[in-house]
Amino acid sequence: MSKKTIGILRTGYVGGKLADNHGEFPEMFIDMLGAGSFDYRTYSVVDGEFPTSVDDCDAWIVTGSKHGAYEDHSWIPPLEEFIRKLADSSQPTVGICFGHQIMAQAMGGRVQKFDGGWGIGPQTYEEMDTGRTVTLLAFHQDQVLDCPPGAEITHRSDFCAIAGLRYSPTCFSLQPHPEHTRSFVEDLIAERRGHLLPEDVSVSALEKLAGGNDQDEYGKRIRDALGKS
Repeated sequence: MSKKTIGILRTGYVGGKLADNHGEFPEMFIDMLGAGSFDYRTYSVVDGEFPTSVDDCDAWIVTGSKHGAYEDHSWIPPLEEFIRKLADSSQPTVGICFGHQIMAQAMGGRVQKFDGGWGIGPQTYEEMDTGRTVTLLAFHQDQVLDCPPGAEITHRSDFCAIAGLRYSPTCFSLQPHPEHTRSFVEDLIAERRGHLLPEDVSVSALEKLAGGNDQDEYGKRIRDALGKS
């Protein structure tokens, strides 16, 4: 049996030493899912490279990005249109961080820079269907502030009220980053500490990184979801 092909919609670049040491967004997802688990095809939508059809791949990932979903970029409207096609299809689709936000915006939700500041490092979320709390790594200031019509909120926290959304049995998104590693977050904080990130936020996030998290479990969940027919 041939492997399924995962289409990775790249919406930004890591760049610099961070990319040299940890890989770009597509590589992070391939590491999380397993290089041998699927075949992978990356479309650099941030550079205007788009699939011709939702059927070009068997399942899809929308990556994180430094960009805001609400920013005026020529590639955002066609990405939103493609997301709407994915949501209407049966193709398994997962959006992460910016991917979560752009999917929500494409489906009629509202995304904005959050007045409450940054959510960085280990964050605790409630699973709405089980009531269980999980800890996942996050790195964001933008948030989905209004839920898209018809979407189900799957995860929430005191800091981020709409941290996960489900559009259909095969289409969902998460604000946190299950593909991130502790070492990447440490280096990301170090690079941005003191100029993009407030000192107190950076220190607090670094202190919490030593604790346990549910990254591996959620990586497996995403792998299973994308592997479904």
